[in-house]
Amino acid sequence: MWRGILVLVLLAISAVAADARRRQINPIPFSHEPCSVLDHRPCTPTFCSVLQRGPCIPEIFYPYGQDLQLTIESVPSDAERTKYQRPDHDLDTISDLFAELRTCWSPPSDNAREGMQMSVRFSFNKAGSLIGPPRLTFATAGVPADTRTTYLNAINESLNACLPLKFTSGLGGALAGRPIAIRYVDNRELGK
Repeated sequence: MWRGILVLVLLAISAVAADARRRQINPIPFSHEPCSVLDHRPCTPTFCSVLQRGPCIPEIFYPYGQDLQLTIESVPSDAERTKYQRPDHDLDTISDLFAELRTCWSPPSDNAREGMQMSVRFSFNKAGSLIGPPRLTFATAGVPADTRTTYLNAINESLNACLPLKFTSGLGGALAGRPIAIRYVDNRELGK
């Protein structure tokens, strides 16, 4: 009889431990594990319940962050060339916006520096115009002030040449006032 009770206790403990392992939240963000139709839970927990033990942390994959960040290179790699083509329609997605901003960039020809990086931050209104001038947030260290001024002027001229952007009403409403950070990288080989 004691053996039967011991076996039942061990089975109960293993069932509780298996349930705890199954309900444990994966600490690695956005790591979606495979699931089955036989699971008694959703594949990705995107809802919470008052009956659920533990914290409520939904795992949702966001393709873009809340602050929109973009890197624009002066000479794109072969794999990235398709992202540097201007859309032939009104801008409807963030990818369309990024492609349009990439095609606007024209690096300076005089006082240029190989490897120069500069970041600016700005916002658009619903109509596709800038809300104020772009604000400089980063420049490569050790660069003379006149080179920084040259690159900032090239950034301002490139953006102003493309404005106003033609947003659809949905994208214009979604982007209005959101900060956009762009890092410009001059990766041209200027010595040759």
